[in-house]
Amino acid sequence: MRGNTDAVAVLGLGRFGSAVAAELVDSGTEVLGIDISGKAVQRISDQLTHVLRADTTDATALEQAGIGEFARVVITMGGDIEASLLTSAVVLDAGVGEVWAKAISEPHAKILRKLGVHHVVRPEYDMGRRVATLLRGRMLDYIEFEDGFAMGETRPPKVLIDRQLDTGRLRTGFGVTVVALKRHGSGFVEQVDGAEINADDLLIVTGTQQDVLRFSEHK
Repeated sequence: MRGNTDAVAVLGLGRFGSAVAAELVDSGTEVLGIDISGKAVQRISDQLTHVLRADTTDATALEQAGIGEFARVVITMGGDIEASLLTSAVVLDAGVGEVWAKAISEPHAKILRKLGVHHVVRPEYDMGRRVATLLRGRMLDYIEFEDGFAMGETRPPKVLIDRQLDTGRLRTGFGVTVVALKRHGSGFVEQVDGAEINADDLLIVTGTQQDVLRFSEHK
């Protein structure tokens, strides 16, 4: 596995870490899973490419595991903030190009960002926001990005139904860009601009988080 830039190291094999690691393996990615708990390692050993019992806060142990040769590392022990921060520092010092880390609170997330972690995730918080967003209107799916933008899949507002889609006017009026138009039962429409909008169509739009939400909630 060493030298394989497509491989991912997952440090911490609790519920979240195990789920991330197993999903990566299912998609064809080689995974090295590391945890200080022998039970955690044993529980998932038959699902991952390689597993190792080691203290992830120990720079020597991670060096021996070849952590510096991984392009991507995921740090998932959010519940133990000290271990999370120490592990992040060790991994960053090893020169890993892309580091993901789980945080359990905003202060935890801020410290991880200050350390230099490239991607900080808060699974429970992020999922809670996503579910709340989906419950608010016609949004069927919704993804937020770190730069304040979002992508949403939504039913068209009534004002657009039975009218031709004018993408330029939509950008001016709502601040969103139509990425795709999906017809019920017939797949995606190749030419979006000028297509007539039906009530059961799906629009996939991008824009700022506020604009995407405003568009999905428009009557």
